[in-house]
Amino acid sequence: MNNELVRDPRVTEGDKIAVWFSCGAASAVAAYQIIELYKGFAEIFVVNNPVEEEDQDNRRFLKDVGDWLGYPILEARSSKYPDARCVDVWEKRQFMSGPRGAPCTLELKKGARQEWEAIHKPDWHVLGFTFEEKGRSDRFRLTERDNLLTPLIDTETTKEDCFKEVNRAGLKLPIIYELGYPNANCIGCVKATSPTYWNHVRKQHPKVFAERAEQSERIGARLVRVKGKRIFLTELDPKAKGHPMKNMTIECGIFCEEKEI
Repeated sequence: MNNELVRDPRVTEGDKIAVWFSCGAASAVAAYQIIELYKGFAEIFVVNNPVEEEDQDNRRFLKDVGDWLGYPILEARSSKYPDARCVDVWEKRQFMSGPRGAPCTLELKKGARQEWEAIHKPDWHVLGFTFEEKGRSDRFRLTERDNLLTPLIDTETTKEDCFKEVNRAGLKLPIIYELGYPNANCIGCVKATSPTYWNHVRKQHPKVFAERAEQSERIGARLVRVKGKRIFLTELDPKAKGHPMKNMTIECGIFCEEKEI
């Protein structure tokens, strides 16, 4: 980690910067670095897309991070889905996930973000891309927009560095990390295909597993992949394993995909 914070020369005084806070450690530290760099120079918004399927302790972490930053954390909700429930999106669309992503991300994250942008018109965007994710930040610039600031990459801040920084600040990470999940996204994320992940959900959150199994089979979505074949959750052997959870990252709001790293 390179601790030197340097302003991006493209940012001019009075610009609007939107930091998209996901209730994870990386986006919390990205927000902190942006505030350190641009407070009093640019207008900073820290914005969250609430999703009902996330663990409720994420809301506690959001409040704690807002107190740490000394900034209010705003909400951006979809006007079509004001309750921010993934299950409502899946039911209405009769589709849960596919090779190009999931409709919950499209509606509750990207759609809500675009509605917020249309009103506030930010000049710059910040997401929690860590140093290991430079390739993903480059893809974001190519596929979505190039007005992206990457403080964590610029300071060579890794995901592990972010965990340490949050701990140094005296903040308790969302409980979802303690339960062994790779990030603070929804429980039972339909972008995940790993049997390791789904059997972890089955163990930690059996009610969520049962709900995903019922809805996905009714819609016809085979969410898990075993030996290259897609199957229903009801068909998943409780002992089946894939890649370790620590080697898994599931994107929500950026590229909406599962990757093994």
